[in-house]
Amino acid sequence: MSLMPPASKGVRLHIGLFGRRNAGKSSLLNALTRQAVSIVSSVPGTTTDPVEKPMELQPVGPVLFIDTAGLDDQGDLGKLRMNRSQQVMQRIDMALLVADVAAWGDVETTFVADTKARGVPTVIALNKVDHQAVPAALRQELTQKGCLWVETSALTGQGISALREALVGTAQASLGEPPPLLADLVAAGEMALLVVPIDKEAPKGRLILPQVQAIRELLDQDALCLVVKERELRNVLGRLSTPPKIVVTDSQAFLKVAADTPPGTLLTSFSILFSRAKGDLTTQVAGALAVDRLRPGARVLIAEACTHHPIAEDIGRVKIPRWLTQSVGGAIHFEHVQGRDFPSDLSTYDLVIHCGACMWNRQSMQARIQCCRSAGVPITNYGLVIAHSLGVLERALGPFPAALEFYRSQKSMALPLREPAPPALGVTP
Repeated sequence: MSLMPPASKGVRLHIGLFGRRNAGKSSLLNALTRQAVSIVSSVPGTTTDPVEKPMELQPVGPVLFIDTAGLDDQGDLGKLRMNRSQQVMQRIDMALLVADVAAWGDVETTFVADTKARGVPTVIALNKVDHQAVPAALRQELTQKGCLWVETSALTGQGISALREALVGTAQASLGEPPPLLADLVAAGEMALLVVPIDKEAPKGRLILPQVQAIRELLDQDALCLVVKERELRNVLGRLSTPPKIVVTDSQAFLKVAADTPPGTLLTSFSILFSRAKGDLTTQVAGALAVDRLRPGARVLIAEACTHHPIAEDIGRVKIPRWLTQSVGGAIHFEHVQGRDFPSDLSTYDLVIHCGACMWNRQSMQARIQCCRSAGVPITNYGLVIAHSLGVLERALGPFPAALEFYRSQKSMALPLREPAPPALGVTP
């Protein structure tokens, strides 16, 4: 038994399995993973909630397969299950459409058109070829549309190896490397100094994921990494013969760290790094500036990807609301959501504040940003709104010239509270 923790969902390639009921999605997932991950039955609608299975798909690396309910589900409960499947569509990097070779029709054709419109790479598994060969007309249709398909039989194992190769090839050809946290900011041999408070919110015996990922990326970069608590920062900086290239802090310690870090040293926070890596830094900087336009009585939604139990001084439920209330000078109506919960109607909110989404893949966070864009509601993240509320946002954007230039240009302009929504990018709210 391995004692090493598995890779988090946030760094895994998300592959969704879609198809009609009884097309063989669950059987195919079990064949791909060589495990009985999903319950298999001839009864239609066996899969209800999405079933997730993490695994290694070499040479791609860690992936997360997500088995979904049938695209042709029926009844009131079936509509709820299909809605869950649509939610999965918003967070996948690739789609695997499983189709009974004898039952290709409008459901499959519509799905292929939808994923193409969204820009989601798709592999088609024409399943159950042990019962029937692929019709010539279907081959011609898929060829004309430029689709990639593999003939499979989850029952006999036919085509499973070819399907793995198709998934790997599609991932390598269509999906680039995710944006870095620090690799482009700290060169080999340079030093990053990470400020890691150990307080009530620090998990016992370990570091939180953003800190771990930053350390690992620096080591991969052959850069130097020094980790200190906030009260040790000034002393450590004084003992270094060469200053660090950058100081990265927990956002809650921004004021002290900004005061202790010399002006010539770059400074930012883990949360802002994740705004760039998982979200859209410029869009979320604009969201932070929307705080200046809030008035007493405004409605603010605070969204957190994790579902941890909040403590007395929770950052999202206590500290940010307190800082914003002080900044606005009057009561604000705050609402909170966790995990995958997110309102379908955002039109009543003046601002959405999101966590850094360290546990999510980039596509999930991009989908939420697009929902806010479509609704014309500004969105920012924890680190950016904290830095802005404390008056250190301009300095915290120093490592990111484009975002800093945008910030300065927007500060000199009077912006309306609501920005017009740009053209939709194919993400359904």
